Parts: sequence; C-alpha cells; structure tokens
Amino acid sequence: MYYGKIIFGLCVGLSGLLAADQTLAAPKIQNWQTGNGARVYFVEANELPMVDVQIWFDAGAARDQGKNGLALLTNAVMPEGAADLNADDLAEKFEAIGAQTGNSSERDVAEFTLRTLAEPRYLNSAAALVASILSQPTFPEDAFNREKNRLLVALKSRKQSPDDIAEEEFFQMLYGTHPYATVPEGNEETVRNLSRDDLLGFYKKYYVARNCVIAIVGNVNTANAKKLAETLVGKLPAGEAAPLIADQTATVSVGSQFIEHPSTQSHILVGQPGLKRNDPDYFALYLGNHILGGNGLVSRISDEIREKRGLSYSAYSYFLPMRQTGPYILGLQTANNSRDEALKVLQQTLRDFIADGPTAAEVDAAKKNLTGGFPLRVSSNNKIVEYVAMIGFYNLPLDYLDKFNDKIQAITLEQIKDAFKRRVNPDKMAVVVVGAKG
Repeated sequence: MYYGKIIFGLCVGLSGLLAADQTLAAPKIQNWQTGNGARVYFVEANELPMVDVQIWFDAGAARDQGKNGLALLTNAVMPEGAADLNADDLAEKFEAIGAQTGNSSERDVAEFTLRTLAEPRYLNSAAALVASILSQPTFPEDAFNREKNRLLVALKSRKQSPDDIAEEEFFQMLYGTHPYATVPEGNEETVRNLSRDDLLGFYKKYYVARNCVIAIVGNVNTANAKKLAETLVGKLPAGEAAPLIADQTATVSVGSQFIEHPSTQSHILVGQPGLKRNDPDYFALYLGNHILGGNGLVSRISDEIREKRGLSYSAYSYFLPMRQTGPYILGLQTANNSRDEALKVLQQTLRDFIADGPTAAEVDAAKKNLTGGFPLRVSSNNKIVEYVAMIGFYNLPLDYLDKFNDKIQAITLEQIKDAFKRRVNPDKMAVVVVGAKG
C-alpha cells in the first residue's frame, strides 16, 4: 500500500496506444481546469471498457517541515474513513463494483489511483467514493493509531535492512538540511510525536484543488471526462498551489561513510545531485546513462563488475529527476571481502566514461533499444496514465511523448560527452558502504 515507492525514472516514452494499432501516433492529451482550479489531463482510449485515473497532490514528504513522516501518514489514513463510511464500508463498496484503488506518498507527490469499468453506473459510483475520500476524510482515531504503529514497526524494520540504511545515509549526505534529505517514512522520534491534529492540518493545507493534477485515460469522451474530474475533486476547496521548494544549494558531503551491519553482502551507493525533471541536459544524460549503467546486463557498469569480474549480481546507475534536483545514483551489492575492489571498478568505469565517452556503436545501439522498446514500456492504459500524470505534475509540454523519440535520435555522441563532463564529477561523490567488517 503506502510503503511502496514511486520511482519517477527517466524511462518515459510512447509510440502508440498499444491496445490498438502500434503504428498510431502518441495519444493526444487534452488539458483544462476544473471549476475550483485543479489541472486535468485527459486521453481518450476506447480500446478497452475501462477508465484509469491518477490524482497527484504536491503533498509529498518534501512538505513535512520537520515533522518527518507526516505526509506519508496523512496519505495512509485518508482512505480509512470518509463521510459516514469506515474503511470496511469503503472496501466493500469498491469491491461490489469491481473498482481498484490505491494510494502512496513519496518526496514530491502524494497520489490516489482508481481503475474502474467505464459503464456509467460503475464509473459514477467509483468516482463518488474516491471523491468522499479526498473531500470528506474523517481520520478516525483508531485508524490513525493503527497506521502510526504500523509505520513505527516499518521504521524498526528499516534499521535491519542494509538497503534502507544505505539509502537513508546517502540522501542525508547529498541533501543535508534540504527537504529531500529525509526518507518519506520519517524516523521513530518524529513519527511517535505526530498527532491526529497534525494530519488534519496537513490535509487542509495541501489537499486542495489548485495543488493537484488529475490524469484520466480511458473509454469516455471529453464531456464525460470533464464531469468525472468535477465529481472527483469538485468538493475540494480551491486553496492555493504549494510554493516551490528551493533547490538544493548546500555542498554535497563528499567522501565515504562506512556503516557496520551484520549482512552477508556489502551494499554500496555512490552519487551526487543530478537532474530536475525539466533539465535541458535530460536527454543527453539519459541516453548516456543508458549506456553506462541503465541498460541492465549490457551496460558498461554491469559488464565490468558482473560479467568480467563476477563481483556482483546487480550493478547499475540511474538518474532520479524530481521537481528540484534529484540524485544521480550508482550502486551495487557484493561480498564483504570484495567491496573495495568492486567500488574501485565502479568508480574507474565512471571516470573512463566521463573521460572518453561512449562509442558510436554504443550510442546507435542505445538509441535503437530506447526508441524500439517504447511499446513494451507502455503496454496498458494504467501505465499510460502515470506518464500523463507526470507530464501534468511537472509541467512538461503536452507533446512530450510525441517528441521523445525524435529528441533521443537527435542526441550526438559529443553531446553525451559534454553533458557528462559538465554535470558528473567523480571527485565530488558521496559514497555509502553498509556491510560487515572484514
């Protein structure tokens, strides 16, 4: 449920609504505002009798303001009671009409999702239930206590997970006092001190129409999509969009941090601040990283660390763009007695790539892989709707999907080399190692 992660990676593209003819152009995205100011993005897709909806609020953990875990807990408790319905009532009503719902919260965004049949009697009922959760949550005291305790248990479990320990230290080193520094789950001290009133205050401030984006993909026409959007959020107060969070300005905590943990493998993260979602170097860095560490077993990092030396089963790199500068992360897991060698190879592979760039053959192969693989990455409407929501939330051009392949094809080898030399500095990296002493 809400402990799942939303990873806004760079793999975004589309060459058709795949339930139909794959020669179709990317879908036309319509855009408007509801009466109270919510932004709506709609794609009509009539191949299946379904409607997929995602509602994104600028109400993620970056808005916690020192009460770490508040955004996540607010999002978690909202579906536990709405109007005169408790959680069991809501679950039974959704089940009776075959609708699927979900909710989650990360650093930038808190979201609610709905998948339902397009037939009006089902669609209208499902939309009304979601509307009650969004506009009339009751935040029951027992549900608040239960979800709070569940989160505290999850936080204790994180202390036993080398992956989670490494992630927490890595973000702290990169972001210091910036809102992106803390994990969305918060920490035991801050969560323990949260009150129901804290959740109510957070909800009233951030769950307002002008602070949300609605994405709709499915078998409805424009007129009915407009009615659907009004049903979903029409009862929310207009409010105001949350102010833009300042970008990360502090110097990265360069250097290595070793955290002892009785694990059979060492978990290693290396990186620095990387990209905003609308960064002008996005495509050059994305394509270059696909060659370096983003294309699974055939990337350079995997080839050097796994294939040639057998040091790790999984070695990778990726950019995690967010509204403000998200991290560039390189990582691997390896045996404790081989971590020094594996880290050295990882760092040298990065240095070599920055110094020499990719080969022409690598660039050509990466372009073919990315542009040819688009249909497989968006094989259903519930995948498409997430990309549409991303376009709306991050204010990307409405023709972003149409032009994605062309922008990838236009990137040159020299542009990749230039972008990596300007944007990635191997001498200013934070390094986190979690493992047993050896």
